[in-house]
Amino acid sequence: MSVETSSTQGVIAVVRRGLLAILVLGLVGTEIELFLLKHTDGFWQIAPLALIAAGIVVVGWCALTESAASLKVLNVVMIAFMLSGAAGVLLHFRGNVEWERERAPGIGGSSLVRQALMGATPTLAPGTMLQLGLVGLIYSYVRRRERPKAEQ
Repeated sequence: MSVETSSTQGVIAVVRRGLLAILVLGLVGTEIELFLLKHTDGFWQIAPLALIAAGIVVVGWCALTESAASLKVLNVVMIAFMLSGAAGVLLHFRGNVEWERERAPGIGGSSLVRQALMGATPTLAPGTMLQLGLVGLIYSYVRRRERPKAEQ
């Protein structure tokens, strides 16, 4: 093994561990925040809590094993995170539009959009799920790059 290859592998290992740490902190922090915000009213609010819990379990599995199956499941869960984030942004925005229309019945157009984006429910907050999904997918990619081809 050359010095360059050893150095590259060392960098990849540091990046992998860093991505894993960011992912774990993001998952745990987001789960706690959603519970503190009482994000538990009905299916659409409980879904991200359940998805994050599943993500924590799968990330733990990935961290503890060298299993290719764990990375495949992680990919599926992280794609679900991204879909959940996109759905959450849409749901938050629609909820804010309804709120603004109740508050100011004549509102419309760009004024409605601006007020809905700045509404009581943070419209872009579910983007956190998108970010966590991307970090998880990048972690999975880096982890697969570390493994010998025969194990993949």
